[in-house]
Amino acid sequence: MVDEQQHDRLDFEIRRHIYDQLLNGHAAPTIAATADALSVEPSAVRAGFERLAQARNLVLQEGSREIMMAQPFSAVPTPFHVEADGHRWWGPCIWDALGILAMVKQDGRVLTACGDCGEAMTLTIKEGALAEGEGIIHFGLPAKHWWDNIVFT
Repeated sequence: MVDEQQHDRLDFEIRRHIYDQLLNGHAAPTIAATADALSVEPSAVRAGFERLAQARNLVLQEGSREIMMAQPFSAVPTPFHVEADGHRWWGPCIWDALGILAMVKQDGRVLTACGDCGEAMTLTIKEGALAEGEGIIHFGLPAKHWWDNIVFT
């Protein structure tokens, strides 16, 4: 029987592996790839993904239960493309896209489009501050309701 401490250790290792992959510019690892990397059964990783999703550390895809989001990263294409130091990522929203650059502590840019008119927008971040770009960030819902439907938000 697996105890809670073992789950906690495995979940920590799963989460570390996911973020190591993402921070180094790789795609979000699958259940199978994570199981291989950690030398554990895929069923243990699948259960770990579910626990991490319950704790709001991950958002999983409906059918496959593979990673959709590991905030601030999106594992699937979004309108918020982030570039820094030769790496490329997607952010689930503008807030997360800017959060990626803060997390990696690098200058970079977010390529997106105006949510109102669709015009291309580039936000350039240098030394942790907006250096180039303008616009208004609009949050359609108060933050306390984001997790009501995090995929929509």
